[in-house]
Amino acid sequence: MGGNQRRVRWEDIEKGLGSVGRIRMLREMIERSDNYFTRYALERRTGLKPVDVRSNLKVLVELGWVEEYSYDPRTYRVNADSEAIRLIAEFFRRIPH
Repeated sequence: MGGNQRRVRWEDIEKGLGSVGRIRMLREMIERSDNYFTRYALERRTGLKPVDVRSNLKVLVELGWVEEYSYDPRTYRVNADSEAIRLIAEFFRRIPH
């Protein structure tokens, strides 16, 4: 594993996938992994309330699954270097849309 990589733990998976909102946000960000998202864009694309997007982003950033960029406005992008994200992306790809 790389420098800031860490082993995937069940606790992280439970925390990261522990809400429908986080699953929606991850799906959106994984499907468009080259994109940077503002909170507003995530609200529109997922149908979540602003407070839910903020709290879900906090968890995902803390886990290292999403990277936060200090632009104005702040933007977010799925962390393609995260082993957990690679596993979750593979899982999502296997589920028919």
